[in-house]
Amino acid sequence: MLLDTASLYFRAYFGVPDSVRAPDGTPVNAVRGLLDFIARLVQDHRPDDLVACMDADWRPHWRVELIPSYKAHRVAEEVPAGPDEEEVPDTLAPQVPIIEAALDAFGIARVGVAGYEADDVIGTLTARAAGPVDIVTGDRDLYQLVDDARRRRVLYPLKGVGTLQVTDEALLREKYGVDGPGYADLALLRGDPSDGLPGVPGIGEKTAAKLLATYGDLAGIMAAVADPASGLTPTQRRRLDESRPYIEVAPKVVKVASDVPLPPFDPAVPAVPAHPEVVEALARRWGLGGAVARLTAALRPDVLA
Repeated sequence: MLLDTASLYFRAYFGVPDSVRAPDGTPVNAVRGLLDFIARLVQDHRPDDLVACMDADWRPHWRVELIPSYKAHRVAEEVPAGPDEEEVPDTLAPQVPIIEAALDAFGIARVGVAGYEADDVIGTLTARAAGPVDIVTGDRDLYQLVDDARRRRVLYPLKGVGTLQVTDEALLREKYGVDGPGYADLALLRGDPSDGLPGVPGIGEKTAAKLLATYGDLAGIMAAVADPASGLTPTQRRRLDESRPYIEVAPKVVKVASDVPLPPFDPAVPAVPAHPEVVEALARRWGLGGAVARLTAALRPDVLA
């Protein structure tokens, strides 16, 4: 089980009231929400391995070089020169170090790699895995990793963090008309304002799906642009042809990496907290006794789903 950690703690932050606070008044709603979500996932799915994948770089320079608008609207203003900082709600940013400390204290593997997003860590671990993989994320970009034959699926939170949509190839075909790899081409063509991807003008989701159904993949579509006998409309042909500079670089931006150099780590789900004294101190300092108790109980191997 691979967690898109930032996606999940953002969801927890907005799903749990900010009245959830530490004894000193510091909001800890994202911390409690994430710990409770992990407890629920472990109890319901009993994964053998669990990895909290982190954004060591939420806006990698190599992606920005290819598409300068990539996530540009999310860059926080008035920050010192240096790596871009993501605009994060004022009361969420201070909770991230607490989340990281809690994961480490429990012994839940936390993996991030400089120059890469959590998506890339997830893509690499998915590519390496021999057995089935559940990816837990609120980011539809990771639908591109869905693969029934290799038993890769996405668990997508629909309401808060309690109701999960099990996303497999059947669901992708029903909702989008594509399979997992086809979803990356679909996203590339239609664009994604949330990621600053412009897409191809005039080609929305439905048109992109129809083009992919007709021509197979992005390469097939671009071959059709060069073929006067293909069924593209004159407007589609012109817009796709004019978008070649974007289409040539966008796949590297949109598709998650599968070859990230990962550090050594132990993905096994801990049966007991790795550092119980630190867990206890965090619970006391931040008023997380209930969430800590629930996660500790869920990790025990004798707890049935």
